[in-house]
Amino acid sequence: MNRQARLGMVATALAIVYVVWGSTYLGIRVVVEDVPPLTGMGARFIAAGLLLGVVLRLRGVSVRVGRGELLGAALLGLMLPLLGNGLVAVGESKGAPSGVAALLVAAVPLWVVAYRFAGGDRPRGWSVLGVVLGFVGLAWLVLGGRGQGEVPLVGAAFVLAASGFWAFGSWVQPRLTLPKDPFVLAVHEMWTGGVMMVALGLAVGESPTPFAYDARTWLAWLYLVVIGSMVGFSAYVWLLANAPIGLVATYAYVNPVVAVLLGRALLDEPITSAVLVGGLVIVAAVAVVITVERPPRPAEDPVLDPA
Repeated sequence: MNRQARLGMVATALAIVYVVWGSTYLGIRVVVEDVPPLTGMGARFIAAGLLLGVVLRLRGVSVRVGRGELLGAALLGLMLPLLGNGLVAVGESKGAPSGVAALLVAAVPLWVVAYRFAGGDRPRGWSVLGVVLGFVGLAWLVLGGRGQGEVPLVGAAFVLAASGFWAFGSWVQPRLTLPKDPFVLAVHEMWTGGVMMVALGLAVGESPTPFAYDARTWLAWLYLVVIGSMVGFSAYVWLLANAPIGLVATYAYVNPVVAVLLGRALLDEPITSAVLVGGLVIVAAVAVVITVERPPRPAEDPVLDPA
């Protein structure tokens, strides 16, 4: 493949990650208008995991793993799909706009640096500054708009908790015994996390009524399964192997911008001064942290999109 063709493929894959992962927050918002958040997102991950497993088997890839690898994948399924994505869905069902949810989740790299510091590591000074700046932006985003299109505190709290759990899962991931193939890992992470999410949803009293949902809801759910969980993740894994990690990492601060714009255009979500100022501060802080902290190549397995 010549250089021009390779650059074209990189640009296409990057655009897919930007748009697809930026749009999943919108998809979740549409789904949870009618579908209980935990059972709805749990079913999404079960379906995506099974579909990805079928695709891998058709390509001759074994999805069989050892007991230790399955346990590691299930632990990630608990922390990422369940406590990460599941709480994002709960937060959006409690009124958090999709764009605001994306901005709150964008703080994941800031949480990771904070966990490293708590674990005895000493991040660089610029990283610490980025974390402080980012949490100031989070506070402004959530609290700075009181009285003018304010962000619902309960919904924001669930999404913030989700970003913290997602960061913790990302931080402990290199310490777990996991399948080496990132796609095989994704299969087991998704179906185990999905099963736990459905079980939790039923335990807390969610009562899904799938035959009552309209076409808009089903299309949004299918979009999350096929495009969000499979196409977006595949493009991301391909980028990790074929593009500079600094370029790949830009999704962390482009996705929230895409989510805010889509939420405004398609759901008429307000872009208040708090969303604008707080969001810009968060995105700038994440850009600082990623620029300072990024390794020459990724030192850990790729993780699923937080939404």
